[in-house]
Amino acid sequence: MPRIVHFDIPSDNPERAQKFYQQVFEWKFTKWDGPMEYWMIKTGDDSKPGINGGMAKRMPGQMGMTNTIEVPSIDEYTSKIISNGGQVHTPKFPIPGVGHFAMCSDTDGNIFGIIQMDSSAK
Repeated sequence: MPRIVHFDIPSDNPERAQKFYQQVFEWKFTKWDGPMEYWMIKTGDDSKPGINGGMAKRMPGQMGMTNTIEVPSIDEYTSKIISNGGQVHTPKFPIPGVGHFAMCSDTDGNIFGIIQMDSSAK
C-alpha cells in the first residue's frame, strides 16, 4: 500500500522559512547536493513516527505544502489517477539519483506528488 513518504514546503524566502521552522520546531536543514536549489528537512528521530521533507523556492502558482506518496510504478499510478477522476499536472520526470516524480491532484483539486524510487534515474 503506497504511503506518504515526504513533504515539500514551497517558500518565497527559504532562508526566512528555515529560520522559522528551526526556531519553532527545531527542524534541521541540509542543502541537497543535487541539480536544483533544495534543502532536506529532518523533522525528528527516525525511530519515532513521522516523515522528513524538503524545501525549495516557490514555483509560480504553487500553494501550501505538498505530500509525496511513494509508488512502485509512476506509469501505473498516473493511469489509476486519471481513470479515477484525478489529474496529472506535471508528467513523470527524473530526479537524478533519486527516482521519477509526477505532480497530480485528486477529484477535489488537492495537489500531491508521486515518486518511484530509482537511484539510477538520470
